[in-house]
Amino acid sequence: MTGHRTFTELIQAQAAESPEREALIILTERSGILEPRTITYGELDRAARRLAARLRRHIAPGDRVLLTHSSRELFATGLLACLYAGAVAVPVAPPGGRPHHDERIAGIVKDASASCALTASTEAADVSQLLARTGYGHVTCVLTDAPPTAPGAPADGTAGTETGGTGAGPAAGVRPGAGAPEPVPAPSDPDAVAFLQYTSGSTRDPRGVVVTHRSLLANQEAIGRALGTRRGARIGGWLPLHHDMGLVGQLLHALWLGGTAVLLSPTAFVKRPAHWLETISRYGLSASGAPDFAYDLCVRRVNDAQIAGLDLSGWDIAVSGGEPVDPATLRAFAERFAPAGLRPEALIPCYGLAEATLLVSGAATAPADLTGTGRTTHCGPPASADIRIVDPETHEELPDGRTGEIWVRADGVGPGYWARPAETAAVFDGRIGEDSEPYLRTGDLGALADGLLHVNGRLKDTIVVAGRNLYPQDLERTAQRVSALFGPATAFAVPGARERIVILQELRAGSRYDTDLAGLVTAVQQQLREEYEVTTGGVLLVRPGTVRRTTSGKVERAAMRRLFLRGEVTALHQRVDPEVQRLVASGRRR
Repeated sequence: MTGHRTFTELIQAQAAESPEREALIILTERSGILEPRTITYGELDRAARRLAARLRRHIAPGDRVLLTHSSRELFATGLLACLYAGAVAVPVAPPGGRPHHDERIAGIVKDASASCALTASTEAADVSQLLARTGYGHVTCVLTDAPPTAPGAPADGTAGTETGGTGAGPAAGVRPGAGAPEPVPAPSDPDAVAFLQYTSGSTRDPRGVVVTHRSLLANQEAIGRALGTRRGARIGGWLPLHHDMGLVGQLLHALWLGGTAVLLSPTAFVKRPAHWLETISRYGLSASGAPDFAYDLCVRRVNDAQIAGLDLSGWDIAVSGGEPVDPATLRAFAERFAPAGLRPEALIPCYGLAEATLLVSGAATAPADLTGTGRTTHCGPPASADIRIVDPETHEELPDGRTGEIWVRADGVGPGYWARPAETAAVFDGRIGEDSEPYLRTGDLGALADGLLHVNGRLKDTIVVAGRNLYPQDLERTAQRVSALFGPATAFAVPGARERIVILQELRAGSRYDTDLAGLVTAVQQQLREEYEVTTGGVLLVRPGTVRRTTSGKVERAAMRRLFLRGEVTALHQRVDPEVQRLVASGRRR
């Protein structure tokens, strides 16, 4: 795991030393059953080499290549092929048919100046159409699952899409023996860009974080030391691979360890949360993780009969991260799955962000505090990082216990944002005093206490009412406690003579809409008034799925605020102050 200057060198060494070792176990749902498919290090390496050779026909070293796959196997193959070809991988979600999702992909293509897209034969038409209708029809689509080209046959087609494989299955590029892969020199520059990790955009437009081989390997070391992961371990889960927690924490960390990444799809998890825990049990995963909402979903939707079939005693590292960690959720999860052998000390809250590659704080020696009654649990000690809590206005360091902006310095912090020098300077060059080394300004609020980091939320999400700072996740949790019918919520402020708080509260799927919705709104207003001494400017009860989340589970409060102010949120029932109604009406007319 050490001694390699780039991740490319490391993965090629793993394949040479242990070609028959399992690299991936891909679980595909068919008729409610997860069917496994195993890919060895040798097979993965050969597939990546073949694809890298085809990719070089379309790109030059350093070109940005979009990775857009539903298949976890093809995503892994495409990522390694980019590394082998000297390209810069740009992971994105596959087209989903939703306008805001397609807009995000188009924005990333523009920001990264991508010249090529790797996709599957089953998704190529959707990707090509998306690129064409957003003005990027010149971007060539290369099929990751195209079979080896027959001797004398043309390798490439016209109309922007490579031919050869429209009927090929996901296994086509992976099976050994179909043509000798070309030798690939491993890039040896640790400061070369490995991939661009686009931020979730929960509070602003997505920006491409530059992840170099140096920062990637440094963060892998930090994860290994903090969590105590072992060489050869089985690690995995359902997290999207275009997001940093799934990509760096589950796929790449398993490969870094010379272990096995066991991967199911996000769709399989959402459809049946027990799939995640059954995967951990059946395949002996020692480490897996997810955002807070996933643990809550398991508590509510995994039944007693399913729990009876689980063995979670080998789950040593159950990471909770990606959004504020609610101690009540982890307490409920620990109690619910104790009969399956889950140890409470396995629950490890962590904090990280794409700008630091992934992990910033968290440790297996600092499990979640399941006994406290505080708003959030800690997120562990710094993980090979220098963490400071700083006044965001004066840039003065604050003492323990005080809340301020979290600033980070670590080898895993990348050099900045792609092609955005002004924003890079603003975010990656925070200074405490005139002579200090640069720190990454995370934009997150938190405090250090007894060496443990407590994360309170996003600086830009903070709501100021009558001179008081209120955190939206507090308001959201208070609203959600009003009724068992309530699912996700979002809270934000809207302007006016004074800032008004608006709550959008989802009803859970299957809820009866003929219940006393007006009474529920009154109860939410009363609860917020009693707990925070605030009067809401609006409470809207909405259908399931209305509240947008990022791929990591973070509520997109800024996006929901924009939709509300434009009058684009449809409520089942609402109570909105006249001043706020006038604000929304003016937004509709613009």
